[in-house]
Amino acid sequence: MSFEEIYHEHKKQVFNLALQYVQNIEDAEEITQDVFVNIHHSINNFKEESKISTWIYRITINKSLDYIKAKRRKKRFGFLTSLFYEDSGEVKHDVPNFDHPGVQLEHKEAIANIFLHINLLPPNQKTALILNKIELKSQNEIAEIMNISPKAVESLIQRAKANLTDKLNKNEG
Repeated sequence: MSFEEIYHEHKKQVFNLALQYVQNIEDAEEITQDVFVNIHHSINNFKEESKISTWIYRITINKSLDYIKAKRRKKRFGFLTSLFYEDSGEVKHDVPNFDHPGVQLEHKEAIANIFLHINLLPPNQKTALILNKIELKSQNEIAEIMNISPKAVESLIQRAKANLTDKLNKNEG
């Protein structure tokens, strides 16, 4: 399979998965570009020990998590210089830009709140939850993508749901 065929067959899958991690179209586009640059450079190293879609999922997840970490580092650096508004001295609140095309306007606030809490989950729980509940992957598929056992996937999903429920309940109360 040529790179062009891989790109056209998997570009939507990569973009949508990246979007689940960052909830922002521009960031998801940047991650998608990084994923396909990586695929282009390493396509000859693909050993076909798994399906190509599994390999692409792994790359996308890793690039998404790396992007989030880099963005957090950048925010931490800028944090020291921007804790307060200069004119009022009030504390600034950095609200993430929630820009997800699949969410209707009237639901954006509720969905943004859920994703805010999903983003606070440990990376493995977040990945398992996104792959299961949003990408609709089976536990066996998730196990292959994450390179862990199906039982570990089940545990991650249960912990993610419990953590998410706990965080959302605390937020409401």
